[in-house]
Amino acid sequence: MNKSTNQLNLYMRDLIRRCLEEDGGLDGDLTTKSIIPEDTSTLFHIRIREEGVLAGLDLLVEVIDEIGDVSMTGLHKDGEVVKCENVAVAEGNLRTILLAERTILNILCYASGIATQTKRFVDAIAETNCKVCDTRKTTPGLRWLDKYAVACGGGTSHRMGLQDAALYKDNHLAGLEDFSKELSSAISLVKENHELKFVEVEVDTLEQLEKVLVMPVDIILLDNMSTEMLSQAVAMRDSSVSSARLEASGGVTLETVRGIAETGVDRISIGGLVHQARWIDFGLDAVDA
Repeated sequence: MNKSTNQLNLYMRDLIRRCLEEDGGLDGDLTTKSIIPEDTSTLFHIRIREEGVLAGLDLLVEVIDEIGDVSMTGLHKDGEVVKCENVAVAEGNLRTILLAERTILNILCYASGIATQTKRFVDAIAETNCKVCDTRKTTPGLRWLDKYAVACGGGTSHRMGLQDAALYKDNHLAGLEDFSKELSSAISLVKENHELKFVEVEVDTLEQLEKVLVMPVDIILLDNMSTEMLSQAVAMRDSSVSSARLEASGGVTLETVRGIAETGVDRISIGGLVHQARWIDFGLDAVDA
C-alpha cells in the first residue's frame, strides 16, 4: 500500500468515526436497541437506484471493520457506470448495520454524485487533448473524499492543498510594485525551499501572460478569459520558449466546456465538479425483506 493510499485509508476511518458519533452520539441508535435483539445477524444488499458512476464503495470495503461486526463485499468497482442494481453485500450484526446505515449510504450517495458529475464534463471534452481538473472548492472536511470521487469520474487532481504546490493568484500579485521581478524572486524562493507538485501563476490579461511565459512555471492559469482570448493565449505559448501548460478556469459549465477545450488549453479546472454535483440515490435493503 503506497503512502497516499494509506493516508486515504486513515482518513476514511476517521471520517466514519466522526459520522457515527454525529449520528449516534453517546447513546447510539435508540430505536434499533428498543426492537432488535442484540445478537441478531442479517444480510443486506446495497443498491443504486438510478444510473451513476460508483465512488466510495472500494473505500468502504477496506475500512468497514471500523464500524464493528460487519463485513462488506463489493459487486462492482469504483469508477464503473452502474444503473438500478446491487453494488455490494453487507453482512453482520443487525444493530450495527442499522446504526451505520445512513453513514454508509451518505458516503456512497455523495461521492458517486461527484464522480457522475465529473464524468459528464470528461465526456463533454472527449477526443480533445484537454484534462478536467478539480479545485480547492471542496466540502469542508471532505477534501480527500471529494478528490477521490473526481478521480473515479475520470478527472485529474489539481493539488491537495496549499502545502503541495505553489499557485500565485490575483490576491498574491495585486500589491506587487515590480510584477516580473518580485514574482520571479518568489518562484525561485519557493522552489529552493520546498518539494512541489508544480508552480502555477494566475493571469487575467494577455499582457500578464506575456510576462509569465518567460518565468520558470509549470502551469499558467487563464482566469475568466473568453474563448477568443484563450486561443490567443495558446498561440502565444506555442510561439514562445515556454513549456508551461495552460489551464482555463472560471464559470465553466457543461455548455461551455467543449468550446474551451477546443481552444487548445491543456487543462480546465472546475469547482462545479463538487459544489454543483447532485447526490446519487442508494438504498440498503435486507435480503429476506
